[in-house]
Amino acid sequence: MNDPDTRTRILLAAGPIFASKGFRSATVREICDQAQVNVASINYYFGDKQKLYNETVIMAREMRVQQVPQPNWDENTPSEEKLHNFVELVLTRLVAMETEPWQVRLLVREVLNPTEASRTLIKEYFRPFFDLLLSIIDEIVGGRLPDYKRTQIGFSIFGQCLYYRFTAELTAMMVSDEELPNFTRSQLSDHISQFSLAAINSLRAEHSTAID
Repeated sequence: MNDPDTRTRILLAAGPIFASKGFRSATVREICDQAQVNVASINYYFGDKQKLYNETVIMAREMRVQQVPQPNWDENTPSEEKLHNFVELVLTRLVAMETEPWQVRLLVREVLNPTEASRTLIKEYFRPFFDLLLSIIDEIVGGRLPDYKRTQIGFSIFGQCLYYRFTAELTAMMVSDEELPNFTRSQLSDHISQFSLAAINSLRAEHSTAID
C-alpha cells in the first residue's frame, strides 16, 4: 500500500482544494475523491488532515521555487543588480497582476492566516530568503546598518512588492488606460529597486558614523 505515487497524487489533489477553501473548510473526503483514493489513505500516508496540510504547504513552496528559481550570481555581480533581480524574483513568484497558480494562492493564504505550517515555512523558506535580501542591503551600504534599520528596509521592500500582489485589481482601476502599460512586472521591478536603492543610500548617509 505504501505507494509514493499515491502519496504524491493526494498532495497534488489537496493543494488546489486547500488553496481555494483553506484548511478548515476543505474536507478529507473531497480531497480523497479528487485523488481517487479511500479516506483511510490520509491517515496511512500522513497521519491526519493537519499533517497533510503541512506537507501540502511545503510542496507548494518547493514547487514555486522550482518554477521560479533564484538567479545565479557570481562574485562580480553588482549589488544594485542583485537588488533588482531580487525584487523581480519576488514579483514573479507572487505573479503580480496575473492569474495565480494554486501554489501561490496557498502560500499567500498561509501568510494571511498562519497555521502551524508557518513554523516550517518561516524556518526553511521565508527567513533564509529575507536574510538574502539583508545581505544585499549590506553590500549596497558597504557595511551594516543597525539591525532594526536593516529589518525595516527589508520589510519596506517586500511591502512594495506585496502592494501590487494584493491590490492588482484596485491598481488597474486607479490608473488610466494610458498608464496601465507602465505597470508590467519588469517596470515595477525597475521602480521598486530604484526607489529602494535611493532610500538605502539616503539611510547610509544618515548612519555613516555607525557604519564606519
